[in-house]
Amino acid sequence: MPITLEGPRVLLRRLRELMASVGERQQRLDQIVQVIATSMDAAVCSVYILQADDLLELYATEGLNPESVHKTTLRIGEGLVGDIAQHARPLNLADAPVHPRFAYRPETGEDPYLSFVGVPILRGGRVTGVLVVQNATRRSFVDVEVEALQTVAMVLSEMFPAPDGSLEANSGKENIPRVFSGNGLTEGLALGHVVRHEPMVEVTKLIAEDAEEEIRRIDQAVYELRRNVDDLLLTDDVSHAGDHLDVLETYRMFANDRGWLTRIHDAIRTGLTAEAAVDRVINNIRVRLTGQRDLYLRERLNDFEDLSNRLLRILTGRAVLASEDKLPRDAILVARTMGPAELLDYDQKKLRGLVLEEGAMGAHVAIVARALNIPLVANVRDLVGFARDGDEIIVDADKGEVHFKPSPEVVEAFSDRVRLRARRLKQYARIRNLQAITRDGFKVTLNLNAGLIVDVDNLDLSGADNIGLFRTELQFMVSAHLPKLAEQKEFYKNVLDAAKGRKVVFRTLDIGGDKVLPYMRVREEENPAMGWRAIRIGLDRPGLLRYQLRALLAAAADTDLYVMFPLVSTVDEFRKAKEILFLENARMERLDGKRTKGLKIGTMLEVPALIWQLDELLPDVDFLSVGTNDLLQFLYASDRGNARVGERYAFLSRPVLKILAEINKKCKEYKVPVSLCGEVVGNPLAAMAVIGLGYDEVSIPTSSIGPVKRMVRSVNRPRLQEAVQKLMLEQGGDIEVRLREIADRQGIKL
Repeated sequence: MPITLEGPRVLLRRLRELMASVGERQQRLDQIVQVIATSMDAAVCSVYILQADDLLELYATEGLNPESVHKTTLRIGEGLVGDIAQHARPLNLADAPVHPRFAYRPETGEDPYLSFVGVPILRGGRVTGVLVVQNATRRSFVDVEVEALQTVAMVLSEMFPAPDGSLEANSGKENIPRVFSGNGLTEGLALGHVVRHEPMVEVTKLIAEDAEEEIRRIDQAVYELRRNVDDLLLTDDVSHAGDHLDVLETYRMFANDRGWLTRIHDAIRTGLTAEAAVDRVINNIRVRLTGQRDLYLRERLNDFEDLSNRLLRILTGRAVLASEDKLPRDAILVARTMGPAELLDYDQKKLRGLVLEEGAMGAHVAIVARALNIPLVANVRDLVGFARDGDEIIVDADKGEVHFKPSPEVVEAFSDRVRLRARRLKQYARIRNLQAITRDGFKVTLNLNAGLIVDVDNLDLSGADNIGLFRTELQFMVSAHLPKLAEQKEFYKNVLDAAKGRKVVFRTLDIGGDKVLPYMRVREEENPAMGWRAIRIGLDRPGLLRYQLRALLAAAADTDLYVMFPLVSTVDEFRKAKEILFLENARMERLDGKRTKGLKIGTMLEVPALIWQLDELLPDVDFLSVGTNDLLQFLYASDRGNARVGERYAFLSRPVLKILAEINKKCKEYKVPVSLCGEVVGNPLAAMAVIGLGYDEVSIPTSSIGPVKRMVRSVNRPRLQEAVQKLMLEQGGDIEVRLREIADRQGIKL
């Protein structure tokens, strides 16, 4: 007989009484399956729990052979139970044995039972177990029964917070230290406490006393949510903001979706509180959309998760985001993913480290993290759903590890490494004011990559010579609107003043790819890194480029100005951009009577096609900067933002080194200054290799200045160049290994 709507509420109250009762945990669980079986008029009720070894273990049963408890196991994907765990969705069968996934376990004694319904036990969108009900008669369970079982599974999830065999959230096993592996995208070590970038609201009260009151609460909260979204659309910052407006309109569409609200109402009527109903609905959406390859569906999941979290905040009265909360002094930020602008929202004085579930070396949040000297480990799976605000955590970006709730012994060992690192930094500090001169007296210019005012402050602190790359797009990315001419001029003037007469190479806007301006309409592209970005946008929208160039020229009046154009693919593109700069310079002289003391114009070499145009290009440029990040990406057709392939192809390889050698040879022939720019060159071994190729200028992150300067001062340049030339003629062998052998033989300090 199908369960009634009134039944679930009575069942839930009985279950909570059992869960709160005194007694052995196994005893309580045995009682729970008995109550569920009785309430649903079922012959069998069983609970399978996911263990740390990814095996589903039969933990309790009513109706099956009790001797099989804790002995019967199934792999994820094995049998009907394994299929439910694998796909995180219910399975309702009138004749289970005929199903192709059916796995017979003779020790359970389930032969007589034909009908089968199973639902996943979900916690934070992840499967922690499976709840099963069986009967001897052939019949499909009705929808209301499946819904009731899902509601029961949600209550049971409180007992199974993680796939580690723990029976209760407070059993103590969640405090066991764990180590998560990932990829270190910066250097450094950090010990602190977790701050979730988008903190999840924990639902503590699951069972409602009054369903109608809960429906009234959710309707009021949804009304407030919709009003908040409407208010957001009316703000000055976004009311005419192009693509941002479209995004918010889509967001509002979801907020007003009646189907979403209807599912929440239905969940409440099964006996859940408004908060628990929201949590259950988003869990169901999450398990359906997680892992989808379709970008649109993944983005919709993000929309629903954000809306649900906002709704939970309204219901619980917690409307403040993490970035607005008072951060602890040792905050370790944990997030699924993050843009560079979002990272800058946090108080940098209190931020000690960053952990991401996604991300690659070339991602721009990684570049900003390096600029701020924040240890970053990315591609850390499961930590986001596992960690809670305030948990103790160690970020070891040097090894690509995250220690969650570390033991005192690990903390002590970490402290020893911090002290050793501090001693190394003192060594760098001692040579900070010394020049990067090789043992044979050759000067290597070490420039800084920057994009923030704080980077410019690092000029003196790091001992760098100049700023070889100033990423102007960061100012645009952190702004809610297109920066006005006066704002841009003031910003560039502050940068030049902070540089105190040292060279600053300003790269014009390099937007597109993973650097998206929220207020700029950009069509979705299949390959954005190779699409409409950088100088292509500037030439197609000359007003935007002229606006920026006008601000740069005004800021640099009566001083030297270095302007560099990004992602130039043809000589014609460079000449068009150069012409626009000349027109703006002439305009300033005509209208203001001002001019720059010296105007130097260069380009970045990032697109391989430009290598075969150097004879035509070099007579037109004042300097050239090789952008190693994008050059490597285009050379190997390897998306640097994709963790699967971004780290697959090495910078220290013969094809790359041969290309760099050819570029340097051409620039020397035309007497054009050339530098290497990019994160990879900040590695002392890579910097050693390019010095061996004949380069005498690099632009690298702040944290790399000390190690690279130490390396340079230990080099005999002629001897190194001779060894690298011989290496280039060799066939096969690991280039990195051979370079380290050269360093060891020549006493070069890496």
